[in-house]
Amino acid sequence: MSVRTGIGYDSHRYAPGGPMRLGGVDIPGDLRLSGHSDADAICHAVTDALLGAASLGDIGSMFPDTDVANRGRDSIEMLGLALDRLRDRGFRVVHIDATVIAERPKIGPHRDAIRARLAAALGIAVDAVSVKGKTNEGMGWVGRGEGLACIAVATVAGRDG
Repeated sequence: MSVRTGIGYDSHRYAPGGPMRLGGVDIPGDLRLSGHSDADAICHAVTDALLGAASLGDIGSMFPDTDVANRGRDSIEMLGLALDRLRDRGFRVVHIDATVIAERPKIGPHRDAIRARLAAALGIAVDAVSVKGKTNEGMGWVGRGEGLACIAVATVAGRDG
């Protein structure tokens, strides 16, 4: 059995009017993320990490922003469709580790809900999903409060190399 690792990254600008969706969870507040779909940066980074681990391309190829069908699309649904592709290739998700880089919102109060939502969507135990929040210490576009970024690592196991 082979074990593979993929890395995913996503970033979105803030826009007025909440809630903000992160990891399939609506975070109350006066900001949302701007994007073609629901702009869920955690789901997008995790989806890219999974696709990368299985050498199945990236989220932009699977869900292009030029396709009107993806306008406002639920990123948990997109994650599920990417998971179907992984399973079709004989892979299963072992572990997810995601880090959100943002001055706001604070991730800590929402961590458990995000972990539970991602675990349910991926069909894995909650203790196989890690979600962390970090600030950028006021530096750069994240530090200025223009948006947020997310980095994710996915470990998958499956078919022999």
